[in-house]
Amino acid sequence: MGQPIDHSIRAAWISDQIAVSEKCSTAERRAVRQAALLRWSGCTATANGFAALFGDDVSGREAMLSARPEWSALVQEKGGMDRTMVPLAQIHCEVSREVARMLNLDEATEQTLFHLWEAYDGSGMPNRLEADRIPPSVFMVSLAGDLEIFSRVYGIDRALQMIARRAGVNYPLALVRNVTMNAERWLTAIKQEPSAKLHDVLLTEEMKKATSVELVADIIDLKLPWMTGFSRRVANAAADCSVRLGLAPDKVANVYHAGLIHGIGRASTPNDIWNVPGPLSEAAWEKVRLAPYWTLRAGKQIDRLNRAAEIASFTYERADGSGYFRGSARQSIPVEGHIVAIAAAWVALRSDRPWRAAISAESASAHIRGEAQLGRFDPEISQLVTESLNPRRTAGQRKGHRASLSKRELEVLRHVGYGASNKETARVLGLSPSTVRTHVESIFRKLDCSTRAAATLKASTLGLL
Repeated sequence: MGQPIDHSIRAAWISDQIAVSEKCSTAERRAVRQAALLRWSGCTATANGFAALFGDDVSGREAMLSARPEWSALVQEKGGMDRTMVPLAQIHCEVSREVARMLNLDEATEQTLFHLWEAYDGSGMPNRLEADRIPPSVFMVSLAGDLEIFSRVYGIDRALQMIARRAGVNYPLALVRNVTMNAERWLTAIKQEPSAKLHDVLLTEEMKKATSVELVADIIDLKLPWMTGFSRRVANAAADCSVRLGLAPDKVANVYHAGLIHGIGRASTPNDIWNVPGPLSEAAWEKVRLAPYWTLRAGKQIDRLNRAAEIASFTYERADGSGYFRGSARQSIPVEGHIVAIAAAWVALRSDRPWRAAISAESASAHIRGEAQLGRFDPEISQLVTESLNPRRTAGQRKGHRASLSKRELEVLRHVGYGASNKETARVLGLSPSTVRTHVESIFRKLDCSTRAAATLKASTLGLL
């Protein structure tokens, strides 16, 4: 979203202060805190849509959240809010709600996340709901987010002016008055506390429970449709190689988790760079090189994933020192880092990309061996990874769900889940577009979704993709 790494924690803390000042109940405060922390959990699902409309999905969304004048002008140029933003808001809200469901959070949190783009005067997205149909928690979370961003970008005085102009439009006038009276005190207090301490204060009992790392991987992969399931496949290949290599169980678990989260930092790089089929410019490469750095920074904030994040940050290092972001050479890369790096390369070669089809196992093996001969990959690990053609079923995959979808629906789901349009899916499967549309509608109904992104997330979690 183009925001600092601690934005959600700071905004959630402000949200909680608002809830306290509004004399919210314990349950209401819980929904506010949880929704604020998860507010942008659907952002990867809309990255491709933002990129298609506005080019740079990261800077474009930063301009949107900062309410920059050029953003409004660009939206009008692209056809207005209804054409550009409403479909994206629907995707974002549904995916965020689905994340809350998968985390077994309460209904109030789900509803807050599902309505976070709605506005007090009924002009919001995607459903133009009137104020009495919008949970009050929505206004607290959205106002807190705006205060955190506007005050950081423009200073507190201008931030309060911008918020005042939104009173009665985005949020209730009484709520704006309350926040205006307390904003300076809250912003002063938040500067004195490190993010880690704020995070500990905000966590509810529900959010202290362990989260499926596979879910994190599935959300990461939503950023690019053609990456669907990629992180799981890397994790499986890496874990299988670790077992073959005789690593201890705890190290195998760390390698598996590293494979799942190795792409977190990819969110920092605009989709238009990842989608380039040919050589990248030097400026683009600078952004790509930072992706594993941000993986390290993000993962290091989570105690349970601390070691996995360290391993994952070596995914694009090479034994001869030609990789990134550190430029580490053989002895500086842990064995687990070598494993994940080779596994990621192997799975990428065996996966379809917009500019090329997946290559055969034989060709992929030859390429990996060639890299090893050139000194870029460890030879022994390269051999083991290329033998990992039947990865184990992951903990995130569940048996018994395939029966709810027909064989043809599964075929359609696998194509649309990877970003294919109805027409493209119809052409590949030899069906009419109307038949594909009927199957998609049936898939949505059975998975209880209304957008492709939410269906893809749920299908990935169920082991269908």
